[in-house]
Formats: sequence, C-alpha cells, structure tokens
Amino acid sequence: MTVDSASVEERVREIIDSHRRDRGALLPILHSLVAEFGYVDKDVLPLVAKELNISRADVHGVVTFYEDFRQEPPGATTVRICRAEACQSVGAEALAKHAEERFGVKMGGTAMDGSVTLEQVFCLGNCALGPAAEVNGRLYGRVDADRLNAIVTAVE
Repeated sequence: MTVDSASVEERVREIIDSHRRDRGALLPILHSLVAEFGYVDKDVLPLVAKELNISRADVHGVVTFYEDFRQEPPGATTVRICRAEACQSVGAEALAKHAEERFGVKMGGTAMDGSVTLEQVFCLGNCALGPAAEVNGRLYGRVDADRLNAIVTAVE
C-alpha cells in the first residue's frame, strides 16, 4: 500500500463495507477504489478477496481485464483520446500520434515525470464532434493538436 498503509487499509475496509451487501460487490468496490485513490493498488487485492470471500485470482482477473481499473497511480493530468471509427475518420490517429510525441509517452503510459497519463478509449460518446478527448474527466470535441495543447496547458 502507500505511505500510511494503516490509514489506507482502514479506508479500503470502509469502502468494502459500504458495498458489501451490493449484488456483485466487486465492481462497485473497485470503482470506488479508483475514485478514492486514482488506481487499484495490487497490495489491496488480497484484502478485497478475503473480505468478499473470493479468490485473489478472481479479483486480479477482474482488475486486469477492465481498462478502467488502472493499476498504477495516474499522472497529474489524464488525457484520454477516442480511437473509435467515427473519431478515426476525422483525425484521431494524427491526434494520438501528436499526443504521444508531445508528452513523450505511448498510449497507456504515464510520463516519467508523472505529469501526464495518456490513454486510448474506443468511444467517448461524442461521435458527432470528433475527434474527441477527455482531459481530467472533462470531455472535449473537435480536438486537434493545437486545441489539445491549449487544453492541457490550461489544466496544468
């Protein structure tokens, strides 16, 4: 766990307890962990498994299957670029290439200095305004290289 593992463990237990009676509690718990900590720390997986009376392999399988369950801390800024067909047809591939070059990181990675995490998604639901990007949870349409630069600069 992180620096103060006792308080992290306490908070994880609170999250588990808040969803314990939910049907299919594992997914809500994992989503809550991401909302709270920004990622699912591998060190909490045994605790989640024990508290839900399921195997660590089951928890690990869910965490590694779904892209939403980041396993490393995100950068200070998270940039998600839509790579679905509608956005591809209006320039998403060029935007993705620009982002990788500008931030010095490949899709799915975090810059060495921790400033930016770059992710690809396959639909942000903004197809009519592609290419679409999401920066720190805020959705933008008609994003080109210059607009992406301006958006990221504004949030830094």
